[in-house]
Amino acid sequence: MAKAATKKAASSTVTVEQVGSPIRRVSEQRQTLIGLGLNKLHRRSTLPDTPEVRGMIHAVRHLVCVVDGQ
Repeated sequence: MAKAATKKAASSTVTVEQVGSPIRRVSEQRQTLIGLGLNKLHRRSTLPDTPEVRGMIHAVRHLVCVVDGQ
């Protein structure tokens, strides 16, 4: 039963879209956006839904939004 739960968690993804500019932001926030695979406005990136990725999204939550449906 534990294998099924880990397989489901590994296959879930989260899609984020950049909605804010990193201009005049600290370099850590710029690097976090690059780590998420985002570098221009309205670009989308699909990533695995892990605690690390959720933490990165939380760090730049004012610059990105989580997109539903993809």
